[in-house]
Amino acid sequence: MSLFNNVVWTVAWKELLDLFRDRRTVMLSLLMGPLLFPLLVLGMGSLAESRARVQLESVLDVPVIGAEHAPNLVRYLHTRDIKAIDPPVDAERQLREQAFDVVLRIPPDYAELWRDSRMAPVEILYDSSRQDSRIPVQRVRTALAEYGRQVGSLRMISRGVSPEAAISVLAAPRDVSTPESRRGMMLALLPYLLILSAFLGGAYLVIDITAGERERQSLEPLLATPVSRSAIMSGKILAACLFGMLGLALIVIAFKVSFAVAPPSMQLVKVSGQMMLQLLLVLLPLVLIGTTLLTLIAASVKSVKEAQSYMSVLMLLPIIPTIVLLVNPVKNQLWQFAVPFLGQNQMLLKIIRGEWVAPVEWAVYLGAGFGLGLVLWLIAARLYHREKLAISA
Repeated sequence: MSLFNNVVWTVAWKELLDLFRDRRTVMLSLLMGPLLFPLLVLGMGSLAESRARVQLESVLDVPVIGAEHAPNLVRYLHTRDIKAIDPPVDAERQLREQAFDVVLRIPPDYAELWRDSRMAPVEILYDSSRQDSRIPVQRVRTALAEYGRQVGSLRMISRGVSPEAAISVLAAPRDVSTPESRRGMMLALLPYLLILSAFLGGAYLVIDITAGERERQSLEPLLATPVSRSAIMSGKILAACLFGMLGLALIVIAFKVSFAVAPPSMQLVKVSGQMMLQLLLVLLPLVLIGTTLLTLIAASVKSVKEAQSYMSVLMLLPIIPTIVLLVNPVKNQLWQFAVPFLGQNQMLLKIIRGEWVAPVEWAVYLGAGFGLGLVLWLIAARLYHREKLAISA
């Protein structure tokens, strides 16, 4: 065992020394994520916040069809910074072409129904497939609902009836979410970026030290040495894991610094030292899984080009849980923490939202993650014992 460990660390040290001699590659691999990911997350958050603030605070121009039928309503909307403008000829086509966010249509019989104290309909036209129209539509809906409640209350008071008589149950919503969890909702992209970095962070090194050395015919002398091939492979995997964890540590530190120096409105998460360690612990099994899987692939292909062809497929794997949860949101269940990528996504979201992770969830997650890494290691070790591995393609 002592000899095995010595070989593992010797091979890992040798691979890391060779890697760091290529300074340009190391700089790109280690600094690209820490520089781009915080800019991407903060930039998108700032853009979304700025757009939402503009839509909420600016005067909203709304085409109103039949505005002459409801002058009081039009004046009320104006007090809510909703300005009625002349309607287009074809309102529905203009909405689909994104010329307007929302259009109001007031029927000709509105005035008669209103004078008779009857319910007068107002039609709200919008395109629900457009995400950017959500805030304008909500502003119009809220203003119409407020106007309807005020008019209804005045009608009941004029008849000597208390407005409360029409309210049999008063719903009083109480939001129990924490500020951390609400801010965590705005960081839905962060878990995917961390998962992708952990899964493929050491891809270049893993492919180069197996498929690359095989093409350069430098793998055969190494495998010909009187040491265990499993120890040689483990040393290469260890080197890739250390390099991947170094890149992740820099990314987490970059997020901590970015959120600390960001404007108060963009300080979405307070990244403490404990949170940083938890994030790295969550990502550690995925680094092992990605490294062993790439080692398996690199040992089974004939060239670096063939190994790199798998990257496009591997990059899609981490996004599958994000898409599934977006289409079909589910509550946290214990079995989810044993599913690759889904478990990482759930764990990262809980940590970012400041929620408590139960010890049994940690046990299931770490056990499943390291167990899958061990299975992939055993398969890769079998491939490393093939004689044709040392033969250049």
